[in-house]
Amino acid sequence: MALKIFPPADWIAAYNTKTLNSDFIAGITLAAYGIPVSLAYATLAGLPPQYGIYGYLIGGFFYTLLGTSKQLAIGPTSAISLLIGTTIANLAHGDIQRWGDIASLTALIFAVMAILAYFLRLSGIINFISETVLVGFKAGAAITIGLTQLPKLFGVKGGGENFLERVFFLFHQIPDMNTAVFIFGISAIIILIIGEKVAPGRPVAIIIVIASIVLISTTSLGIQGFKTVGAIPTGLPEFHLPSLRIRDVDGVLPLSLACFLLSYIESVSAGRTLAQKNGYNIDPRQELLALGIANAAVAFGQGYPVAGGLSQSAVNDTAGAKTPLSLVFASVTIAICLLFLTGYLQNLPTVVLASIVLVAIRGLFDLKEMKHLYKINKQEFYVAMIALIGVLIWGILTGVLLAAIVTLLLLIKATSTPNVAFLGRIPGTKRYTDMARHPDNEKIEGVLIVRIESAILYFNCEFIKEQLWLKIDSEISTLKTIILDLNSSPHIDIAGARFLKQLFIDLKAKNISLKIAEARSEVRDILRSENLEDLLGHISRFVAVDDLVVEATKELKNAH
Repeated sequence: MALKIFPPADWIAAYNTKTLNSDFIAGITLAAYGIPVSLAYATLAGLPPQYGIYGYLIGGFFYTLLGTSKQLAIGPTSAISLLIGTTIANLAHGDIQRWGDIASLTALIFAVMAILAYFLRLSGIINFISETVLVGFKAGAAITIGLTQLPKLFGVKGGGENFLERVFFLFHQIPDMNTAVFIFGISAIIILIIGEKVAPGRPVAIIIVIASIVLISTTSLGIQGFKTVGAIPTGLPEFHLPSLRIRDVDGVLPLSLACFLLSYIESVSAGRTLAQKNGYNIDPRQELLALGIANAAVAFGQGYPVAGGLSQSAVNDTAGAKTPLSLVFASVTIAICLLFLTGYLQNLPTVVLASIVLVAIRGLFDLKEMKHLYKINKQEFYVAMIALIGVLIWGILTGVLLAAIVTLLLLIKATSTPNVAFLGRIPGTKRYTDMARHPDNEKIEGVLIVRIESAILYFNCEFIKEQLWLKIDSEISTLKTIILDLNSSPHIDIAGARFLKQLFIDLKAKNISLKIAEARSEVRDILRSENLEDLLGHISRFVAVDDLVVEATKELKNAH
């Protein structure tokens, strides 16, 4: 029980000096990675840079107390930062203070949703958005994020509210690009990519940040038109409630829900990946509580929604993190930087932050997975494309919801037109499979064996009925028995049961008997409630298809 309420009890008892050293090094490494990345993501969210740092400082510390992943790193992510930036732009009306308050309020409502989901045991919501939708969403987010950062790379103003406008403005401004800024940014990108190859998991970004600050501060580059981060407040964040009320801001609830879903899916996916690699399991339900408390703390500390991102977690894992205590060491390191080193960050060029974001989002565009989807299932590929195009045209929130709705519609379509298989016996066995897939199966004289490969529900009864009667009518002259194999039907509703009752009555009028094999317990209960057992005889899970075939064959011989 203690493990459920307080997961650190799982690892504290076995904690030792060796583990402490590993966590300490990983924490410092994570902080060195997280500071420049969080600065970059905060600008992506349209917020002052310190808001990103506060997310790492506070979110990771509180996750340590309740999280079940030992390597998951909590902080701002690119997708959530973009979602915050593009959505709040229409809510804040250019007021930076209001912008920050809305972002913190979003984190607070996110926290309430996560904690409620924990108590209501809704951890299954991770399945609400499919992996296919995520493939398209991430690709669309990568393109959108890239377009917001390219103007900084070219040293131009940029502009536009959507994908096409951003492309249009950037294309027309490229002739006016600042060559010094562009070369500086491209150099940073090249060094970051090489650093990932040569020293994976190491904080190459912090080295670039330090070097760029030195160059801008001490050389003539400072007068070449470089935009810089500017002053960052010294000291730790002040804790207080977001000053806005929910009713003051239209659109905060759907924004919070979107952040919550994306954060939970991203966090649990990353947590499971690392847990599998390191030989343990995470508790998806407990992760709801951990993320909820972490985001509540971030909301009180002037931050915006945080999640467990795979890239930052991979840095934590590669650097040697053994327990969530590495996040505490990262928070302490970040706190020291906020207290004593913020003055050095004011000359950090924004093109370096843009370079960090552009390198970080490369993994979001998974071309290999898209090719795989196209090859094995074009319908899944089209769902991913709907998510991608939806994100580009209508934004992240609308794009993801659109793709999720399309997925649900396709699921409903698949359920409403299930496969109705007509079975034959595998030669020399007592097993029966689909004749359409195995035409060499033996057809049983006078017997039609049917397997309905889905639940039997009010909205698919008519389709099943049509498929059945097409086959029955084609064999009506020789048909004496129909056997329904319900092993593949996990559920039946009242309409489905009444459909089977009417089928029995219609078949009896044509002197054809109806028998049911291998019905599951829930299905049997519904059939009995509709008195089908009085008509069909005893309905049992243990009556196999072959038993009914043998019985029907004997009846046919006796009739002759």
